[in-house]
Amino acid sequence: MTCSRFQYFIHQNISGLVAMETNGSVMSLQDGEKTCLSSVSNETSTRYGSIADSLPTSEPSTVETTVLSPRRSYITVAVLCYVNLINYMDRYTIAGVLLSIQKFFVITDSTSGLLQTVFVCSFIILAPIFGYLGDRYNRKFIMIGGLSVWVVTTLSSSFVTESNFWLLVLLRALVGTGEASYSTIAPTIIGDLFSGAKRTVMISAFYIFIPVGSGLGYIIGSFVAKATGDWRWALRLNPILGSLGLVLLAVLCPNPPRGASDTHGGSTIEHTSYLEDVKYLLKNKSFVWSSLGVTAMAFLTGALAFWTPIFLSRAQVTQGIQPPCITEPCDTSDSYIFGVVTVVTGILGVSLGSTISRRLRDRVPNADPLICAVGMLSSAPCFFAAIVLASTSIPATYVFIGIGETLLSLNWAILADILLYVVVPTRRATAEALQIMVCHLLGDAGSPYLLGAISDALRTYQPDTHVWNLRSLEYSFLLCPFVGVLGGLFFLMTALYITKDRKNAELLAAGVCDPVDPPTQFSAMAGSTDC
Repeated sequence: MTCSRFQYFIHQNISGLVAMETNGSVMSLQDGEKTCLSSVSNETSTRYGSIADSLPTSEPSTVETTVLSPRRSYITVAVLCYVNLINYMDRYTIAGVLLSIQKFFVITDSTSGLLQTVFVCSFIILAPIFGYLGDRYNRKFIMIGGLSVWVVTTLSSSFVTESNFWLLVLLRALVGTGEASYSTIAPTIIGDLFSGAKRTVMISAFYIFIPVGSGLGYIIGSFVAKATGDWRWALRLNPILGSLGLVLLAVLCPNPPRGASDTHGGSTIEHTSYLEDVKYLLKNKSFVWSSLGVTAMAFLTGALAFWTPIFLSRAQVTQGIQPPCITEPCDTSDSYIFGVVTVVTGILGVSLGSTISRRLRDRVPNADPLICAVGMLSSAPCFFAAIVLASTSIPATYVFIGIGETLLSLNWAILADILLYVVVPTRRATAEALQIMVCHLLGDAGSPYLLGAISDALRTYQPDTHVWNLRSLEYSFLLCPFVGVLGGLFFLMTALYITKDRKNAELLAAGVCDPVDPPTQFSAMAGSTDC
């Protein structure tokens, strides 16, 4: 038996093969096998990407070994949830006052979509950088630095004059710095604080603030703009709330040991190259297919979130329910109602999705991607109905939007949980960063601009008519349900591989497998390609 095979055999059958004396020696083993067994800890626990439960020979730093109390862990999650709420409030405050912004700067649909596109593009560029740093350096300091940039740039964007639209575009791009640093790191901290069912609950609590924050962005943005008569005040509230989050991060948020919840303690880590990290992730089929599913979901949600308030406003103008906006400030009641619907459906969807996941996971190993597939595939016809009914019935449109958003929100917490349990702990920040980069690059980075560009192109056929203003955006919107179906198919593919990939990640965390090339180390044993 080779050394690597023997190590695996011992890990799986240790209780029946060895007898430990009080001095720690191993009985009834040949000398060569003793050497293999004694090297298990030393060989695997010092490789970056793997974690071993055994104590290292040299004492690691305090930050890598300290285990937080449950109370401190819950406080940390509460702080991270608050900052996540503020992040998504800011992201969609622009969409909540977009009508007024269009009138203030005199810009077209495609140019308006550029505001969201440049923000997401900076997100794409910076996410891999923060993911690399987040797997190697103090995550708390990285989040504080990124959030500080976010506060300054968001506040500065509210003072841009009407002749300097380019400056607003530039500042919105810089806002992505804060969100890139936070979104890649915060879920990995939660993953290091909790495991199992508790992790699912905490991740659900964290991700429920994505739809809640998005909805509040519309609600608060439209409310503040209406109360002050100036849309720019809507952009000034978020930096104030963000400053509080910055203080809470600095005072209450720790930098927990990477993989602490998986190994019940610390780990000894030796860094591998970024290329080896990427190689590991690309071999993880569950990660690849779920990332493509998230990309389709990002395309769909990005387009709907940015354009729905204006789409509903144009529908009401066409039906004669409200007059067209000539000068700003414009009527933002559609943003307010859409925000309320987003908050309610978000809470309902995330809670329902995580509950179904917890109840089915033990009985159906691939339940999580199947739930995501059902959510995507079922939401597509709902959004299609909402789009085609907007010109005739606003109440019916809101009903189908509500049902579709609830089904789509089933996925938020589950998607994060999938990444955490199919990726080894010391590569989770890199995995978060790569998934963010891909889903935004091919998803919501281009979808707001793409739909706006299609709408502008169609409007040239019948310019300056209210009916065609609605139809042009409606026809561009029809792209979204088809992307939703594609996303559902990606999640069905994820379901084929997730059981195997989860097992491999667990073996890697236990220090059994080679972290650089896990699928091949034990391929000769029992005809299995698992770790």
